[in-house]
Amino acid sequence: MARQMTTSAFHKSKTLDNKYMLGDEIGKGAYGRVYKGLDLENGDFVAIKQVSLENIAQEDLNTIMNLNHKNIVKYLGSLKTKTHLHIILEYVENGSLANIIKPNKFGPFPESLVAVYIAQVLEGLVYLHEQGVIHRDIKGANILTTKEGLVKLADFGVATKLTEADVNTHSVVGTPYWMAPEVIEMSGVCAASDIWSVGCTVIELLTCVPPYYDLQPMPALFRIVQDEHPPIPDSLSPSITDFLRQCFKKDARQRPDAKTLLSHPWIQNSRRALQTSLRHSGTL
Repeated sequence: MARQMTTSAFHKSKTLDNKYMLGDEIGKGAYGRVYKGLDLENGDFVAIKQVSLENIAQEDLNTIMNLNHKNIVKYLGSLKTKTHLHIILEYVENGSLANIIKPNKFGPFPESLVAVYIAQVLEGLVYLHEQGVIHRDIKGANILTTKEGLVKLADFGVATKLTEADVNTHSVVGTPYWMAPEVIEMSGVCAASDIWSVGCTVIELLTCVPPYYDLQPMPALFRIVQDEHPPIPDSLSPSITDFLRQCFKKDARQRPDAKTLLSHPWIQNSRRALQTSLRHSGTL
């Protein structure tokens, strides 16, 4: 009898408002934890982000609610308890690119595959920036993929609306190794700050670590500000090297936007090669 009561209590503690059953923790960040969940009405798997009410404002939730794009994790709803907001999101089964490139998984990606993923990241950023939203934390851990290879940007815990006030906000937000110099210097976050982070993510996917990862966070931040640009591996092709140099322009005003980068030869050549391969295989 005691065993049955314990089991019942366990399941009750794992159920959220009798609508979702909480499963394993699948992610954790500065603003909350993410759990795999089960929708008790239709049996669908979902991702449930648990955020302290102290760490999120209604306007932050409104930003997530109004996003609708194939390369953005879809918002499904939210539930509030006395202490937490639970944000219900679509479950993306393959997890993050940061997890996939771990040495015990697949390791670093070739340039051609990185281009396939980054093209989709840029598509997502074109949409976000057109909506006036800056992601502010682009990195491998926040890029999820489906089993078909579709990329979805996740974790909008630090995303912000691009308004005049936000551009001039003096706050350091993001993850150190992927952070743009203007963010570190607190001179104002902008859409171009996401582009810098895209460059860092390209290097992360090619080498399994972002630039300056051999340094502690504070020395790394100093180097990001002081160096002409982050170190670019000598082994990379001229095309991807040029792409990275565009992302790493020190003056944020000189960085190309996401739409322009989609036309870069590195992205375009990889897309053409992929389409040719699909035609030869009979997929297209």
